[in-house]
Amino acid sequence: MEQLWSLLQGAKRLSPRPSQTIYKRVEGTQQGRLEEEEEDREEEAKPPARFCPMELRGPEPHGSRPGQQTLGLWAAAGRRAAPYLFLMALLIFTGAFLLGYVAFRGSCQACGDDVLVVSEDVNYETGPDSHQGTLYWSDLQAMFLRHLGEGNLEDTIRQTSLRERVAGSAGMAALTQDVRAALLRQKLDHVWTDTHYVGLQFPDRAHPNTLRWVDAAGKPGEQLPLEDPDVYCPYSATGNATGKLVYAHYGRREDLQHLRARGVETAGRLLLVRLGVISFAQKVASAQEFGALGVLIYPDPADFSQDPHKPGLSSHRAVYGHVHLGTGDPYTPGFPSFNQTQFPPVQSSGLPSIPAQPISADTASILLRKLEGPVTPQEWQGWLPASPYRLGPGPGLRLGVNNHKASTPISNIFGCIEGRSEPDHYVVIGAQRDAWGPGAAKSAVGTAILLELVRTFSSMVSNGFQPRRSLLFISWDGGDFGSVGSTEWLEGYLSLLHLKAVVYVSLDNAVLGDDKFHAKTSPLLISLIENILKQVDSPNRSGQTLYEQVAFNNHSWDAEVIRPLPMDSSAYSFTAFAGVPAVEFSFVEDGQVYPFLHTKDDTYENLHKMLRGRLPAVALAVAQLAGQLLIRLSHDHLLPLDFGRYGDVVLRHIGSLNEFSGDLKARGLTLQWVYSARGDYIRAAEKLRKEIYSSEESDERLTRMYNVRIMRVEFYFLSQYVSPADSPFRHIFLGCGDHTLGALLDHVRLLRSSGSGALEVASSGVAPGLGFQESRFRRQLALLTWTLQGAANALSGDVWNIDNNF
Repeated sequence: MEQLWSLLQGAKRLSPRPSQTIYKRVEGTQQGRLEEEEEDREEEAKPPARFCPMELRGPEPHGSRPGQQTLGLWAAAGRRAAPYLFLMALLIFTGAFLLGYVAFRGSCQACGDDVLVVSEDVNYETGPDSHQGTLYWSDLQAMFLRHLGEGNLEDTIRQTSLRERVAGSAGMAALTQDVRAALLRQKLDHVWTDTHYVGLQFPDRAHPNTLRWVDAAGKPGEQLPLEDPDVYCPYSATGNATGKLVYAHYGRREDLQHLRARGVETAGRLLLVRLGVISFAQKVASAQEFGALGVLIYPDPADFSQDPHKPGLSSHRAVYGHVHLGTGDPYTPGFPSFNQTQFPPVQSSGLPSIPAQPISADTASILLRKLEGPVTPQEWQGWLPASPYRLGPGPGLRLGVNNHKASTPISNIFGCIEGRSEPDHYVVIGAQRDAWGPGAAKSAVGTAILLELVRTFSSMVSNGFQPRRSLLFISWDGGDFGSVGSTEWLEGYLSLLHLKAVVYVSLDNAVLGDDKFHAKTSPLLISLIENILKQVDSPNRSGQTLYEQVAFNNHSWDAEVIRPLPMDSSAYSFTAFAGVPAVEFSFVEDGQVYPFLHTKDDTYENLHKMLRGRLPAVALAVAQLAGQLLIRLSHDHLLPLDFGRYGDVVLRHIGSLNEFSGDLKARGLTLQWVYSARGDYIRAAEKLRKEIYSSEESDERLTRMYNVRIMRVEFYFLSQYVSPADSPFRHIFLGCGDHTLGALLDHVRLLRSSGSGALEVASSGVAPGLGFQESRFRRQLALLTWTLQGAANALSGDVWNIDNNF
């Protein structure tokens, strides 16, 4: 380049003699010194001329040289400079082409600016021992699908469903050893087991639960049939409850409020409620809050498919379900149940104080025929012979529950593939292993998919696959008692996991049908799920992807697919308690629930018949979804979590609050703080997105910094202003307690309750108050606002980068 510069400068210089002047930098103590060489025919030596750095002398006075000499000098310089100019232009063009190619290939074509993803052509380096070249996303996808097809999901489902595996049983101990041995046979870096000693409740075989008629004098009479003494409600209060019977539909709060409005008292009564819509625990909690003394839960034929080509639930079958309004061991709330740990004498506030018992449809039919009082609304009518259904009250009943608590060891099994670049960040996938009955749909399917994914990823590792982040495969115990195994593990390692766990993927309840697909998930994963759905074939519609199937009749695919995480999912504790984004996939029947869940009829044969032989195809589709999700989460340079989605969530809820802005203003109150915090979060998310898109992907240090900020977004929404022991589910959108947005909305609605506020119960799990209270509102608003503002500040990064107008 120095020669090129000198040639160009020489061409511009007009010399008075027929000589050529060349300027070159002289190496020495004085920088910028130029030496002037005179190259003439006599090669006379002259003293060097001194100039300022890179300064060229102007031409001699006009007329001192002929114009032809000037043109000759320019022509000579041009001829000598031409090759260098060509090379420099070629270099500039090549560099610009490569820069544009990388920028284009590294952008998200499908998702736009809503989600940060790595395109399908991003390369994934192989290990030093691998004989393969660079692996691209398409290579990894093909490798995954090739190895996944080698397994036998159906046989594993069948064999698992045939084994006894109640938590704490000898059969479960044997299955635990077999699953651990299966993991040890694979190419995993670590395999281990965690054992917890938890309080579980079981039926007393010597003193089974009972249900009897009671005469007007309160004397017990004829005993009603409870066909299966093994069917019970874990964590029910024990003892006897006597009272008249009232029919309460699904046992929701709005159902109980309707009864009260119709003049049917629930306090001091036993409630008969239908299975479905909400969990057993929510039904019992609502009944308790409305003063009921006990609850009977039955399956109504109206809630299940009556397709003659599909098997149906027998009318003498009752359905099992725990009634702890929470997760984990209720006798050590907030503490991990490791052996010999000294716990304070406390119990979970979610334990009910009234007894509950499942009954069959046959027994419910006997009870319904005895009810008096007004006829129920049409939508409350069921399909039992007792028609029409009446609200009651009816004759007196006595419910006796004799369940007993037992300290029981449960074991979670872990297998790990260590990551290459970020081994301290974990992508976690788990499935419940235990089951009260055969549990084909409940846990055998999830266990089979989990084992198949372990085998598949192990084979991929043997063929050169190396994830950036660690993959953690977990088989949970104690799931049928309220995600006890997963919650105890979270409680034991909470201070560690919120810093290291990236995402949790649950395989529980994965196949309950084949008509529709649901994803119960955190908003952070919605965009990634959409992307993956476009790459997985529908198991029952040939030639269509899953995305095309779900969007066929509904252009708003997320309205069709996305659901909030329910408390009875193992994924719920990861998000609401630990602040880790989570997802649970489910294929379900259209409009009707799978009838055999939590019954002794949840067998492989019944599940196979329900799906008309498509069980292997549907289970394989779930495995493909979960596996490709794991690849993206464990191997993309930048975590594909859409942190901007929570801005939309806040905006949607604020829309509900806006309805009451006039009522609040009349009391001198305002929601401006929430609006401001939401705006700061949106600005912080947009700022981070721009920073990421303008950064160098090859900068590993910067990429890791961005990933840390992205993976902790969910944790930012756990309220730091409430105690985990008192309010374990601290998530302001998904949790339970006065700190949540749902509780604030319920409280604000009391502004228009016209005096009935004392009778209303908050859907967020907060006990009813005495109408609207300004002091409580201010506290709720402060808890919510500062949690949201803290999330905005944390997303901004370092303190000197925080820019808000709060």
